[in-house]
Amino acid sequence: MKLTNFTCVLRTCLILLLGLVVNTPSHAYSYAAAGKEPVIDGREAIMQALAVDDFAAAKVAVDGLHEEFTYLRNEHQVDLQTPMAQALAEKDAAKVEAVMDRAVIEEIIRRLDGAEKNLGDYQVAKVLVVKSKLFLDLIMPKLDEANRQQAATAIQGVLQAIGNPGVFGVGQAPADPAVFKQQRKLLLGAIGQLK
Repeated sequence: MKLTNFTCVLRTCLILLLGLVVNTPSHAYSYAAAGKEPVIDGREAIMQALAVDDFAAAKVAVDGLHEEFTYLRNEHQVDLQTPMAQALAEKDAAKVEAVMDRAVIEEIIRRLDGAEKNLGDYQVAKVLVVKSKLFLDLIMPKLDEANRQQAATAIQGVLQAIGNPGVFGVGQAPADPAVFKQQRKLLLGAIGQLK
């Protein structure tokens, strides 16, 4: 009889515990669901259009990037609209692709700048560095072997430089702004050949 009561109590405790776990809101950040990236999506649409020589479709995809290009011009003094309009008018696929490569590089720079400003907030800095890697992956195949290796090493260095909050303090490491700057410079040097 006592064993049965103990089993009932244990079962009730487990059900309550499971209920707490299931109903507790999750504060983990999902990088897969971090939101759409218009430049990545737009670049893909543009490259697909260029692959079949459809400059009308490429222009539609470029028009979808108006807000992003305007932001880069106004906030970072990078004009991509003028060279893109010229490349489309000339129907020069290589120039269109080069402008999109520049857009990707500017997005990497923008994300790394944001991460550097937020080194005190690990979660924000990590999201920005991980997003910069999404952009980096798009242009990695265009780099020569030495720069590809340097970029891969540097992005990992940037990620390590943002520190680590650890789990309950175990494995905690503070952010290192000096290392961040150094690794960022190496990364931008590696991809600079595409500018």
